[in-house]
Amino acid sequence: MHRRTDPADARAIEASLELAGERAGDLTPRVYELLFERQPEMKPHFWRDQNGAIKGEMLMRVFEAILDFIGERQYAHRLIQCEVVTHAGYDVPPDVFATFFGLVGEVVREACGDAWTREVDAAWKRVLADLDFFVTHPDQAVAA
Repeated sequence: MHRRTDPADARAIEASLELAGERAGDLTPRVYELLFERQPEMKPHFWRDQNGAIKGEMLMRVFEAILDFIGERQYAHRLIQCEVVTHAGYDVPPDVFATFFGLVGEVVREACGDAWTREVDAAWKRVLADLDFFVTHPDQAVAA
């Protein structure tokens, strides 16, 4: 089994997510602004999302997955693997899917501003690397 998140890293990430929410409110517009800026081929996939509800729902699921992943890890690692495969069916290449967690971390960092410490940065880097393992290994038999 893949190693669990260090509790100190989990606390740092949780605190950064809370602070980002307090300081910036809904992070959805900024996350998708960056996604479409860096991966413009993804914008047409959201043609039906006229009011942002789909993007908001997807980001909420990402936050839930991150919190489970850094916590009890009851489902997030398997969910990530399944979503890589599901998104490939929507013509979202795994390498594009893999960038999303990093974009979220970047937007959280922006929102935290001067409260983003070296410790928080290091915690996010470690967790993003751990998340990346499950993104790049969607075969659950291989990643077990």
